[in-house]
Amino acid sequence: MHSYSGDPLFLEPFWMQHLASSALVVAGWHQMSYTYGGKSFFSKELAKVVRKVHASVGNAVTQNRFIIFGAGSTQVLSAAVFALSPENTSSPAKVVTSVPYYPLDKQQTQYFSSQKFKYEGDAYRWNNRSDCSSTNMIEIVTSPNNPDGQLKKAIFHGPNVKTIYDHAYYWPHFTPIPAPSDEDVMVFTLSKLTGHAGTRLGWAVIKDETVFNRMMIHMQMNSMGVSKDAQLRGFKLLNAVLEEGTGIFDFAYQTMKSRWERLVQTVSLSNRFSLQENNPQYCTFYNKVRQLSPAYAWLKCEREEDKDCYAVLEAANIIGRQGNLFGAEDGYVRLSLVRTQDDFDILIERLHKLITEGDGDKTM
Repeated sequence: MHSYSGDPLFLEPFWMQHLASSALVVAGWHQMSYTYGGKSFFSKELAKVVRKVHASVGNAVTQNRFIIFGAGSTQVLSAAVFALSPENTSSPAKVVTSVPYYPLDKQQTQYFSSQKFKYEGDAYRWNNRSDCSSTNMIEIVTSPNNPDGQLKKAIFHGPNVKTIYDHAYYWPHFTPIPAPSDEDVMVFTLSKLTGHAGTRLGWAVIKDETVFNRMMIHMQMNSMGVSKDAQLRGFKLLNAVLEEGTGIFDFAYQTMKSRWERLVQTVSLSNRFSLQENNPQYCTFYNKVRQLSPAYAWLKCEREEDKDCYAVLEAANIIGRQGNLFGAEDGYVRLSLVRTQDDFDILIERLHKLITEGDGDKTM
């Protein structure tokens, strides 16, 4: 049972019910040029609909901001790191993330590391260093966090600090929306909004024109923009989202909420495992106090002898992702809650079996 993947197939049933509004037929001659009107690699119409979606959800300020697209948030994050790195310096910017962090931030930064930037690990390790105020820092803040769903804030502040907010999961499906995010660089992705991970479309909302222009140069050098087919499909899907009012959000939130509740119920049968904290917050989208309905379970093995939690679950035929991938201890495992209903049902069934067939440590 592969439950490690972030493949957002839980939204498949929604789109099966909305075939007409989301279907796309493209003529063979359509949009063959590299650019739109000989000017931009990016569709202005797509940028407009992105702004409308953020306005309807209330999760990001887009007024007087620039919008840039990439092949998923992966490429957009990479472009942002390049754009925020100092142009002329003998010492590369230190890129940091706080544990538990999203593994790709580390892997990608290390892979592309250059004279401009270098991955320097856990942000908390650098927090009290006196030389930090004079060092160029780039902090990537994943909020809600992957793996534990928590709404995080930057640790570093100062004239030499640049921050990238990865808001892939900042949608009502997964979290309360306490307020629109108003950060310098905010990254979003179609995959966690509509579920269309394979379309490979992400975007950033950017305050500073210089940063925007540097990201544009990166996209031009890296891939000559983004596939027009991906932009057209994104445009079609986001318009369908708007047409449905709160439809997709209601469907996604109810699905994720009921999955989380079933998981909590199963895990509470024993004190062998525990889950991340889930502190209720006021959600401006639903006008009520609500809990997280996270994309992932950040499961901890509580027993002293279960140091390798991944192995404990693997023995029960449950495959997650090891804690050390996220910079955490191996007592933790990330389990995916966003796959198909069948996948989720099998996960719960196997977890239930593991918990009730073990010696159980029944708690009242």
